Amino acid sequence: MEESIRHAVTRAIVAMQENLGEHLTIDDLARSAMFSKFHFTRVFQRATGLSPGRFLAALRLAEAKRLLVTTPISVADISHQVGYNSVGTFSTRFRGSVGFSPAHYRSLGGRPRRVPGRPARTGPGTTVRGQLNCPPGVEFGPAFVGLFPTRILEGLPVRSLILPAPGPYSLPNVPTGRWHVIVHTFGTGPHEQDPCAHTGIGGPLTAGPGITASIGDVQVHPRRRLDPPRLLALPDLRAVPVRRRAAV
Repeated sequence: MEESIRHAVTRAIVAMQENLGEHLTIDDLARSAMFSKFHFTRVFQRATGLSPGRFLAALRLAEAKRLLVTTPISVADISHQVGYNSVGTFSTRFRGSVGFSPAHYRSLGGRPRRVPGRPARTGPGTTVRGQLNCPPGVEFGPAFVGLFPTRILEGLPVRSLILPAPGPYSLPNVPTGRWHVIVHTFGTGPHEQDPCAHTGIGGPLTAGPGITASIGDVQVHPRRRLDPPRLLALPDLRAVPVRRRAAV
């Protein structure tokens, strides 16, 4: 992707982050990127994997998550601060994306002990296997791997697991559908002291009758501004000791 497009989309994302409580239109965002409205929507989707509106909604909920665990601001005030006119609508969308109500998420300090998930299905399903390919020379801790219907880590995963460290993975009994593999982990480079969030998205992968396995290799990279926010509440992966990946 052209560097000019990356910069343009980044400008739009910064405009979103600086105006989460405002009523932003596609015209507003296209102007910040210095593109026409129609061209902006296409390039934004290509750069981030999401529409501008979906990305903005995710940023709003991500900021709400931050405010819930770092401030005493009430749920009602937070909902208005991130652009919701209705506390009920905010709470419903927060729970659907994060996996917990705003009040419950706050009581957990933003760190649940387990990953919320869907009930296990009965009967045979597809097994999704693959490899998490990581930057060389980086120390990684545990890695969350989940299957989601879209390219954003939100809502209950179809199937998920936490690996001791990035490497091969296998998700059995996956129901019929088209799914994206989304990875969340932390890594520390040779010149870094604090772990940095890493992510990766693979797919879409197809699961269905007659398919015995789908291969989903995912390239893991440090989180960038163009990556969609992580909304699903996950355990604190940084609390587990890291394991070094050998340089290749």
